[in-house]
Amino acid sequence: MRYDLVIFDNDGVLVDSEPLSNTILAAYLTELGHATSYEDSLRDYMGAAVHRVHDLILERTGQRLPGDFDEELHRRVFAAFERELQPMDGAVEILEKLAGDGVAYCLASSGSHERIRVGHRRTGLDAWFDEGRIFSSQDVGRGKPAPDLFLYAAERMGVAPERCAVVEDSPLGVRAAVAAGMDVYGFTAMTPAERLVGATELFADLRELPALLA
Repeated sequence: MRYDLVIFDNDGVLVDSEPLSNTILAAYLTELGHATSYEDSLRDYMGAAVHRVHDLILERTGQRLPGDFDEELHRRVFAAFERELQPMDGAVEILEKLAGDGVAYCLASSGSHERIRVGHRRTGLDAWFDEGRIFSSQDVGRGKPAPDLFLYAAERMGVAPERCAVVEDSPLGVRAAVAAGMDVYGFTAMTPAERLVGATELFADLRELPALLA
């Protein structure tokens, strides 16, 4: 393989969380008086840390979200994860392949460490990710689309950015990887290909990934 490290996004790449979390986010914002459709939520917030929700609502309406917004949103999302979350089709196979080939991998997610762990326990992916392989926007000052999170993950894993491949499904994540100087493979299972501008390659099935990375 031509890369020394594969960095996965988590939501929508390893776990099938985007439909659940964006349905809940759209409904909660609408409940608070900020009419938001599921499609709006995917467009504006997919791949972003929760502070982006606060920033865009304040920018657009001049209003601040409630002080307990994050806590309540996480409560609703985590409850849905415990009931319904599944791994992405092909996620376990690609992790088995990388581990079997001795290729280093990790994840770099806009989600909190708690969100990542809740999802991984539910889906069984916790068997593939110890704490040393998990990096969150909580660990850096700026989340995606800033490059900080990917650069931090590469530094912690001891790999130069140009030797890293990023697997992303969001426009914000693709922008972050490009800004970090990394090749990025855009996963189009949920995101239209034309929104992943800047991706090195595009693919629609995780099982296609080993051939692209070879």
